[in-house]
Amino acid sequence: MKGKNLKTLLLCLAIPLAAGGIGALLAGGFSGSYEVMYKPLLSPPGWVFPIVWTALYLLMGYASYLVLTSDASEPRKRRALTAYAVQLGINMLWPLFFFRLGWYTFAFVWLLLLVLAVLICYVLFRSIVKRAGDLLLPYLIWLFFAAYLNLGVALLN
Repeated sequence: MKGKNLKTLLLCLAIPLAAGGIGALLAGGFSGSYEVMYKPLLSPPGWVFPIVWTALYLLMGYASYLVLTSDASEPRKRRALTAYAVQLGINMLWPLFFFRLGWYTFAFVWLLLLVLAVLICYVLFRSIVKRAGDLLLPYLIWLFFAAYLNLGVALLN
């Protein structure tokens, strides 16, 4: 891999990790609040979330790199990467609503908005580089599971 492409790849990986870090900062001390919530069945222990999210952010970052470095036209890439940035922004705010503010029902609706934004991003990415879209599938699956957990918390607390 050329130096320029390596720098681009590292930047693409860093962007979603930074968004996740900002989301965690906005959430405040969420690990303690998660432990004392009433949670639905199948709720994983709190330590699972940072591991899963790190993996998902890396997959997202690599997918964005594939789109950015593809041979697609600049307008198509710009549209796809704008959708990507929008979903990252929506994602970044969810922990604030859920953990810091305790707006569980609002956070659930926000999460549904995130699912829609990621679906749009998936379609746009996949139309440019099939593998880039496919790399977003674990994220979508996780978001459906997160929506189940979020709704469960909203109903139980």
